[in-house]
This record gives sequence, C-alpha cells and structure tokens, in this order.
Amino acid sequence: MLSQPNEPLKWPLKTLYLYLTEGCNLRCRHCWLAPKYETPNHQFPTLDYALMIQIITEAQSLGLTGVKLTGGEPLMHPQISQILDFITQAKLRLIIETNGVLCTPKLAHKITENNQAFVSVSLDGIEAATHEWVRGVPGSFANAIAGIKNLVAAGLKPQIIMSIMKHNQPQILEMIDFAEKLGGGSIKFNIVMPTERGAQMHQQDETIPIAELIQLGAWMEKEVIPQAKIRVFYHHPPAFQSLGNMFGEEASGCSSCRINNIIGVLPNGAYSLCGIGSSIPELIFGKAPADSLTKVWLQNKKLHQIRQEIPAKLEGICSQCLMKQVCLGSCIAQNYYQTHSLWAPFWYCEAAQAAGLFPQNRLVPC
Repeated sequence: MLSQPNEPLKWPLKTLYLYLTEGCNLRCRHCWLAPKYETPNHQFPTLDYALMIQIITEAQSLGLTGVKLTGGEPLMHPQISQILDFITQAKLRLIIETNGVLCTPKLAHKITENNQAFVSVSLDGIEAATHEWVRGVPGSFANAIAGIKNLVAAGLKPQIIMSIMKHNQPQILEMIDFAEKLGGGSIKFNIVMPTERGAQMHQQDETIPIAELIQLGAWMEKEVIPQAKIRVFYHHPPAFQSLGNMFGEEASGCSSCRINNIIGVLPNGAYSLCGIGSSIPELIFGKAPADSLTKVWLQNKKLHQIRQEIPAKLEGICSQCLMKQVCLGSCIAQNYYQTHSLWAPFWYCEAAQAAGLFPQNRLVPC
C-alpha cells in the first residue's frame, strides 16, 4: 500500500535538489546533464521564482531540512538573490554547487547570511590551460578563482571539486595544495560518470581506466588523505573504502546520494528522481503546479518501488555486495541511464568485477 497523507512519514523529504537553470555559462566536456550553453544572445528557461517558493513551502510539511541549488549554473538565475533570502528566512540548510564564475563579493556575502551554507566550486586544474580544456570557456579559470576568493573573504571555506580524467590526473597532488592555499575547507575528487557528455569522454578514452581508479582510491586513502592539510574526499563506491574512511572521525562518507530522502525539481517545475529527468523522461513523476508535491512524494508508484525494493532487488555485483545497505546502488540515476533498469549494478563496480578487481572481502559469503 502506498503512503497516505495522514500517515507518519516513513520516508521524509529531507532535501530538494533545485535545478534552477536549463542553461550554463560553461561548456564542460564531462557534464552528466549537458545543459545548453548560454550567452547574452541565447538564454534558456529558469525555474519560476513563485513556483519555487510554493514547492519549498509544501516540502516543509514533508520534512524538508535543506535545499541544494544546482543547474546548469544556479548563480545565473535572475532572482538568485531573492532565492537565497527566502531559503535563509525559511531556516533551511543551503547547499550550492557552482562553477564560481558569477560569485561576486555581494553574492558571496548574501550566501553567508545563511549560517548553514555549504558551497562547492568546481576547479579542474591548477592553471587556466587545464581548467579551461575541461570547462570549454576562456577566462573561466580566473573567474572561478575570483569566486572562490570572494567566498573565503566573506567567511566561507568552500569545498573545491575536481573531476579527474586523464588530462588533469597529473595535477592531483598540486590541486590539494592549491585548494588549501586558496582557503578551501576541503577538496573532493569526482570520477567522470558515463552519462551524457561524460559518456562521450568514456567512449573517446579520455577517462581513467577502472584499474587506475581503484589504485588512485587506495593511494588517496593510505598516503594522501592522512598527510593533507585540508580534508580530502575521493568519490568512489563504499565497497572500495575502508570502514574507517566511511565512519571514522575523519570520515569522507559513502558515495550514495540517499535517494530515499531527496527529489529533484527541474527548471520547468517537473519533479524528477534528480536532474536525470532532463535526459530520461520516464524518471519524471509529475509537474508543478498541476501536480501536488505531497501526492507525488507519498503516492508515486516508482518512488514507492525504489524505497521498498532497493537494495534488496539490486542485480549483478551489487546484489552480492556487503555494502549495499550503505551504498543503495551508488547512483540509481546513472544505473538507469545506461540500462533502463532501476536494479542494474553500478557501472564502476561492474567494471571492477569484470576486471577481477572487486574486493572479495566485500562479497556475501557463498
């Protein structure tokens, strides 16, 4: 039976992922959503401000504690200042994923008015040539650095995110030092997902092979993380992490987005599993204002199926993994993108198994 509005919430909606813009001011070659490149002469839709307020207000009755602003590039939204004010006044945790290019001193101070603010800024190289090879727009490196410095000057210590690929892999150690010198609070290394533009990079052999990714993770955990002056996160599945790395005092945590407690809102007001709805229409569950968020969250059959059947119904290597209760398949959106199955194994773990590199001590005993 599906949940009814008058029943206690077994699965509270803790975080809204607001995809504020269809467009982006950069042309990142690895982007898993592939937003349209926006210029002054070519602009694309953004999430309606009044509709966003309506959605957030309704979500608060479902247990909402935080909002993540992402995109495209969220700071491009024409009413970003008002959006930040509303989230702060609603006493919600604010998470922003940005490329930093538009983060002015004024906007940085506006963000700090939310005492629960967490900002991550993408930086894919220690100099313009490398970063802009990834991001596709001249001048984006200097503007991203300026944005980071504005956040630091305003009192925030942003997380720096570097998406690792063959082109920038040699700069990993230098990037850690660079992030620390910029005033970052942590640095996170993301693996390029084989989705949308990232899928093209995998096909063109521009990404790091699975054996090297696994070696990088072990090296990070044993040698790099203990010696780094700032916190370092390497975003790979829990099966490849030590328990101390996941749950110790300096834990980096697991890589799951906790899919049972989030929902995405696309720029047109559609409710989606996350941003993947822009690529996979069948993972759209309704659209505001015609569809009630409460009804979607409590009664949508696909959401109910995910909550009830993951991780028990996961297939392949994920079905055999001891960490599946923690991982939940790592990224259901990615798994579905590749296979059109909610239960498919995560690509990273499947590739590791095929190469004979999946950790045997993380498998359910026969």
